[in-house]
Order: sequence, then C-alpha cells, then structure tokens
Amino acid sequence: MAVTVKEALDTISNLTTNLKYEIIPIEDCINRICAENIFAKICLPRFNNSAMDGYAILFEDANKELELIDTIFAGDNNNKLLKPNTCIKIMTGARIPDNCNVIIPKEDCTELENGKIKVPENIKMNQHIRFIGEDIDCNDLLIKEKEEINFSKITLLSSQGLSHIKVYKKPKIVVFASGEELKLHYEKAEDYQIYNSNTPTFISRCQELGCDVDFIGQAKDSIEAIKELILNSLGADLIITSGGVSVGDADFTRDAFKEVDCINIFEGIKIKPGKPTVFGKIKDTYILNLPGNPLASALIFELFGKLIIQKLLGSNLTYHNFIFSKLGEDLKNKKGRITIIPGNFDGRYFYCEKKSNPGMVSTLSKCNSLIVLDENVSLLKKDSEVKVLPISWKFFEKEYKDFLTNE
Repeated sequence: MAVTVKEALDTISNLTTNLKYEIIPIEDCINRICAENIFAKICLPRFNNSAMDGYAILFEDANKELELIDTIFAGDNNNKLLKPNTCIKIMTGARIPDNCNVIIPKEDCTELENGKIKVPENIKMNQHIRFIGEDIDCNDLLIKEKEEINFSKITLLSSQGLSHIKVYKKPKIVVFASGEELKLHYEKAEDYQIYNSNTPTFISRCQELGCDVDFIGQAKDSIEAIKELILNSLGADLIITSGGVSVGDADFTRDAFKEVDCINIFEGIKIKPGKPTVFGKIKDTYILNLPGNPLASALIFELFGKLIIQKLLGSNLTYHNFIFSKLGEDLKNKKGRITIIPGNFDGRYFYCEKKSNPGMVSTLSKCNSLIVLDENVSLLKKDSEVKVLPISWKFFEKEYKDFLTNE
C-alpha cells in the first residue's frame, strides 16, 4: 500500500544505518561527516594581543606625552612591562605587556620632535585588545558528531593544530539498469530504441552528494538477469534502480527483488509524479526502485533519495529545509495528490518550468529548485507565498544585482 509523503520522509529519517569511520587528513575532509565531537584544546587568542598597529599604554596615561621604550613585533616573546608615562610600539597580533590595558592606533597618536608620543584624551579601557579565549575557549565544542565538514570547519581544525580527524566512510552506492528497450549512452541506438539517461543521472548525482558509486551493467528483461545484478550488489549500502516497478507485462524488477527476499519498507508514495516508487531492504543493503520516466525518477530522488543519502553519510540533517518565496506567475494544478513542481528561484520569485511531463529529460537542466504542492491546491495566484527546496545551490546570476542590505 502506498504511503503518504510525510510517512515516507519519517521512515527515511528513522532508518537504522551501520556507519563506519576512518581517520583522514583535514584537507581531505571537505563535505565529509564528522564521526566525533571535537573540543578545543587551545584558547584563541592564545594570549592577549593587539588588534591594531599602534602603541601599548596604561589607561591612566591618557592625554600625556609618553616615552617610547620598546617595540614588539608579532611573534616576539617580549615580557617587558609598562611603567607610568611610557609606551611600547606594537604591531597587530603581537603579545601585549601583561599590565597593558589600552592600545592606541598609530594614526591616533602624534609623534613629537622630542621622540615622545602624544596620546589622545578620549580613550576606552581595554580598547583594541584581543583577550585570551575571547574567540575560542578551551573545551569549547567546535564540531559536533554528524555535522558536515566545510571550509570554515577546516579553519577551526587547523587553528587547533589538528591534522587528522575521524569521519564516516563514504556510503557505497550501486546503480544498475533494466529494460532491453534502453541503450546505454556509449552504445548504438536504433531508431526504435532510446538512450538510458536515468543511470548516468543517478551515478553522477550520488557522486555529487559524496558517495562512492559503482555501475554494474544493464540487465536483460528477465527475472534471472536482474537477480544476478542484485546478488552482485549486496555489499553496498544502497542499490538504486529505475524502471520495472509498475505492473506492466515486461516489468520484472519487482519480482526479481521478491525472489531474493527483499523486504519492502514502503511500496508506492502518494505523490505525483513518481507514485510507483519502492523502498526496501535486503539484509544490510537498502533498495530504492525508482520510476522509469526520467523526470519522475529524478524528482523523486531529489525529494526522497537525497535524504536516504544523508542518512548513509551519517548526517543528522535528514529533513528538507526551504526558503520562503513568492510565485512569479499564476499556477494551475490538478488537485488530489501532492505534486512536485520543478522550476527556478531567482532570489525573489519562483517560476515554474513549463515543460514538466514525467517522461521528459530536459526539464531539470533548466531548473535550480522545486516546490511541492499540497493535495488540495488547484490554483495559486502570482505573488502567492511558496516554499522553495533547492536542487543545485551555487547561487549566482548572469547580471549584477545589488546585494547590499539597507535600512
């Protein structure tokens, strides 16, 4: 029996996964999922230091002429203390004297002919001083287990002198195809045949999402041929197939999985396009059987398959987030079932893609996002609020737009 969209999403979010880890250099950790809580071992700053090029003084020496007694550069191990009516020239990042409580920027001071420095009257206690631990304190939790590592997390790790960390291993995905009417893109297709675009789509998409992916071939239209590919794939975390999961005379995939004791977690989703989607499990290997129609299978993967990948990666982010937007034009819809609508979000409006037949292959190449309509929606007027789910999210534009925020 088909499940609701919410039931399918909750089922995926609550999957049991057998996660394994490895220890790798931090430079290789981009887009990997951290497998441990990482705490700070070093305070940042490690010592009180100057935020400016200028002069270290005592607060009580404001508006005085001060004798210059030394210079401290960044990296110096200088322990000299300030005395009343004296100052020390200091560079940005240099350790300040222990009794210093004010840094005066160089441009705010006047260098006198007698070699002394005249400092201004209006100064604040502790100005332009970066204090030990104000950025990161010892034992602060820097990265939580199951968080994704990006460039800014690498910044944290390197600031602590960490060279290697524990991350979850990349999930292993196996993709195979079925259907003798299809030809792989490197084969010759006759006039009555079509190229298989689904398999390369899922191989490349899973690679984009951080998985190790194997393609093991295309099965002939028989239960035995499909069973052979299934049994060859059972060391994987997830098997992805497309086509052969409806009730046509030549749809053998469903029966082949039954014969190898696949337990269906859900069989069908109350959604369009892509209702005949099957999700199951054989031992420790999950199975995602997607529809054969290219757009339908791709949209179902974006809505559900990506979340399965998130679980297998070890991420704790297993539900979709969205951005509120407005509809760029009127949208008519045949209500009765939750509907996925691909389109483009330009930062302000969402525009639905006109070509959205489930069998089309060109649609998603023009889209960067999608919306999902409630089953009761039949008409949304221009400027209606919608919730946009990104597909590809390098968010750039051909022409300049003013991105400054104003009052």
